[in-house]
Amino acid sequence: MQEILTVSELTNAIKKQLEARFPAVSVKGEISNLKEQSSGHIYFTLKDPSAQLSAVLFRGSAGSLSRLPKNGDQVTLHGEINVYAPRGNYQLIVRKLDYLGVGELLLQLHALKAKLEKLGWFDASRKKPLPRYPRTIGVVTSPTGSVIQDILQILSRRFSGFHLILNPVKVQGEGAADEIARAIGEFNKYGLADVLIVGRGGGSLEDLWAFNEEKVAAAIYHSKIPIISAVGHETDFTIADFVADVRAPTPSSAAEIATKETAHQLNFLSETRVRLSSTLTAQLKNHRRHLETLKRHPFLSKAYTLLGPHLQRIDDFRSDIDLSLKRQMQSRHLHLLAIKKQVLSMKPSTQIQTLKQKFLSVEKYLQQRIFDQFKMKNERLLQLAFHLKGIDPKNLLTKGYCILFHEKKDSVILSSKEIKTQDNVRLQLHDGKVHLTVNGIESCL
Repeated sequence: MQEILTVSELTNAIKKQLEARFPAVSVKGEISNLKEQSSGHIYFTLKDPSAQLSAVLFRGSAGSLSRLPKNGDQVTLHGEINVYAPRGNYQLIVRKLDYLGVGELLLQLHALKAKLEKLGWFDASRKKPLPRYPRTIGVVTSPTGSVIQDILQILSRRFSGFHLILNPVKVQGEGAADEIARAIGEFNKYGLADVLIVGRGGGSLEDLWAFNEEKVAAAIYHSKIPIISAVGHETDFTIADFVADVRAPTPSSAAEIATKETAHQLNFLSETRVRLSSTLTAQLKNHRRHLETLKRHPFLSKAYTLLGPHLQRIDDFRSDIDLSLKRQMQSRHLHLLAIKKQVLSMKPSTQIQTLKQKFLSVEKYLQQRIFDQFKMKNERLLQLAFHLKGIDPKNLLTKGYCILFHEKKDSVILSSKEIKTQDNVRLQLHDGKVHLTVNGIESCL
């Protein structure tokens, strides 16, 4: 017959097997459903396109992180598998958390952005206006990239009499940030331009990282010459964009901004209006669809769907409180009964009654003990009397036996050798004595 297990026995068996099999694991994925408790513990789900795993980051481990995780973070978790018996599910106890790849760069980017924003480097009040008609335009970029060619083409088309000075630098890789900061400093030191364009073409976050370093941001912030930041494409944003006096979506746009043209500005404003209108219209449609979806959601269409679990929890709390109060009242009642009995037992009348009962019990016990002793002694005496009666020689005489005595010595004759012919003897019977004279002796041997 198959063994029948309880839920606890089965869960504990699974717990022992699973935890022993995975004492230390590393898992990567995306964080979702993150919940931070008032205790400082963090519960979340680690997922990938095909599966998900419950995880918990306890307060002690979370305290060692440079920042707390959030939904959407790509991370690698290090810890051990644990089975939480009360819910019957397995989870990962996180001991260490690493942010994956770009996540680390984004973390540095957000930290520097928060720092500089706190220092006021992004404030609009400190940004310098661009000259309406710059005579000399300085450019800080790579001499071999497409950026300088695009800028030259735009300037040639819009303003044939321009004067451009290029300070060539590396725009990515080791040492790029130092060269960019030094080039901006040189333009300011010698007053070589009326406006500066600092930028490069598009690329990944790692490619654009030189424009996210604090030394470049410091050079832009302390520049007396107005600076246009033109890093990457329109969707790319760097620290240099926030610190610069003007941010251009592309290097070509930076050249257009540097040489303002009324017609172009009007076209730009018109295109911007159309773009904003289209974006706002699309956003309004999306929000409207989202609002309609929310209106159909059960939580909003039926209040009980949202409130039901909380109402049930309130009922559970009420039941628990009632049960707890009932148990406390029962405990107090029993305690009072015990005190009452104790007080009652301390009354003189109660103590006298108790002692009286004890004396009666002792008296009864002694009487019974004496009676038992007397009965036992009497039985023993009867046994001894019966035994003595059984060994009394007179009982043998009734069965035809007799005892022969010397007449003179009055002693028992045990052998024929003790008597002689003509000796007087006495024969003891059960009912009397007979006196005899020995006429002859015959030996049986």
